[in-house]
Amino acid sequence: MYRKMRRIKQLLPMESTVAVMDRCTNGTLACIGDDDYPYSVPLSYVYYNSKIYFHSAKEGHKIDAVIKNPKVAFSVIDEDTIVSEEYTTYFRSAIAFGKARIAEGDEFMEAFKALVEKYSGNQTEEAKSKEMLGCNRTYIIAIDVEHITGKEAIEYVKAEK
Repeated sequence: MYRKMRRIKQLLPMESTVAVMDRCTNGTLACIGDDDYPYSVPLSYVYYNSKIYFHSAKEGHKIDAVIKNPKVAFSVIDEDTIVSEEYTTYFRSAIAFGKARIAEGDEFMEAFKALVEKYSGNQTEEAKSKEMLGCNRTYIIAIDVEHITGKEAIEYVKAEK
């Protein structure tokens, strides 16, 4: 169902792909927007329990798009170093495909806590608790990942050997 990566030598092992997803703090959600135009929006997320979670206003382009068609792609760039003398970049990235849905109940709370911990982990428990009070103003969207791959520049692959 999903295409095999063309440059298979650059495929990251699953453990490294998950590490990229854990390490990054923002990514781009791609979905089908108004009039079937692609809609891609950068957002903060957490990779938790093999799913991608992000928060969303309860109305707007993003939520309308994922409700209309839950099939999405989500990509992150872990590294992108320009190497001008080689006319290239040394990169590491990951892309996930799956279906988006509104998280509810215990899953909502667990994902919200994971987001708060990722982005406010250095705050006091009191500050984190205050943040949790506002959780009813947003949706938490879950992406049930069906396929995920990571890729890195061939120069990184060669350096690891």
